[in-house]
Amino acid sequence: MTDPEPSPQPIDPGVIALAAKVFDLAREGDTDQLVAYLDAGVPANLTNDKGDTLLILSAYQGRASTVAALLERGADHTRANDRGQTALAAAVFKQSAETVRSLLAAGADPDDGQPSARATAQFFDLPEMTALLEGRTA
Repeated sequence: MTDPEPSPQPIDPGVIALAAKVFDLAREGDTDQLVAYLDAGVPANLTNDKGDTLLILSAYQGRASTVAALLERGADHTRANDRGQTALAAAVFKQSAETVRSLLAAGADPDDGQPSARATAQFFDLPEMTALLEGRTA
């Protein structure tokens, strides 16, 4: 007979509150406070229950300086959320040229994700975003 699996320990409500605050900082573009948490040990690739990373949330809101700070601290631009969306596709959807440029400079692939950033630009008829993704000036 084998021992039963131990029951998972409940997550401390303080940890849940801290995570919620950090996700809000990413959405709001409060780069200074977010960086302080990251520098104190919060993972740059912290992910919520939908698979959204701090990078995806800040890219979706067009927070270019927050995106740059996250990338500088090791945020993974290749990660997709549970729906297959990447930070680059989110930035394209929101038409945040500066954020798109930052992600591309970090090596984000316009064809990653589902739908990809390129497919997003085409579907929503965003010629400026398509030009950026293809390396043309926009």
